[in-house]
Amino acid sequence: MTNWDNARFFLAVARTGTLRGAAAQLLVDQATVGRRIAALEDALAARLFLRTPTMYVLTPAGEALVTPAEAMEQAALQIERRVAGLDDQLCGTIRVATTDSLGKRFVIPAIAKLRARHSGIDIVCVTSAGLANLTRREADLAIRTVRPDAPDLIVRRLGQLEAGIYASRAYLAARGEPREGEAFKDHDLVMYQQPVVPSMWDALCGEPTSRGRVVFQTSSTMMLIEATIAGLGIAELPCFRADDEPELRRVMRGRRDRFDVWLVAHADLYKTARVQALIAAVAQEFVGSE
Repeated sequence: MTNWDNARFFLAVARTGTLRGAAAQLLVDQATVGRRIAALEDALAARLFLRTPTMYVLTPAGEALVTPAEAMEQAALQIERRVAGLDDQLCGTIRVATTDSLGKRFVIPAIAKLRARHSGIDIVCVTSAGLANLTRREADLAIRTVRPDAPDLIVRRLGQLEAGIYASRAYLAARGEPREGEAFKDHDLVMYQQPVVPSMWDALCGEPTSRGRVVFQTSSTMMLIEATIAGLGIAELPCFRADDEPELRRVMRGRRDRFDVWLVAHADLYKTARVQALIAAVAQEFVGSE
């Protein structure tokens, strides 16, 4: 056993007797626990548990490791206690990753309220259509519309938002209103670039795009909205943004889509005071948004 990370997986299985119990205790998935135990046994060239139909039972080799593993646990807890004072303080820097659209409507207002209460917290906000890698610490917290499945991440659903089909008043005056079932015949479309949202190239809110002409592409929601306002074409847009634009009109009201928004944090940082404070502020902004 070479480090505390190995020891904590070993102790969790030894104490709970099952992979499921250990996974619940460690806030990871069951498969991750199984892989870590198998890797530890390979590294030590020893079988640590006897697998029975109902539980994992320590072998003699496993029993011999309990005491040194618990000593490592106590040392790790002592380190955590010594730095806990820093994490309990509402100060420090948080890196937040989100999209420009979610950032404008939800994240920036949350940050403003947080900073008014806790001026010692500084924010670095990264906006991108790509997904920040929290495991590599590209961000401490992410607000996104794609649910990740990495076992070391904590995921919380913030809410569900609606998308609709919009065009500018000038575009509709010049080109007329699109009709459901005609697949945007004789109409121009503005779209996300295909790698960003591949499904949008097949349909907008369930209306096929096969008879429309894509005249503008972007990776940014903000640019998509601006292109629609400028009259370049018809777009699928989040209602929370598009409904606030006086130059835009929602069309084909029978066509709509709904999407979830997720808050994602790395398990190692989730319980720090500053991160919890920002999570609470962001979650409050989503109250009543569904």
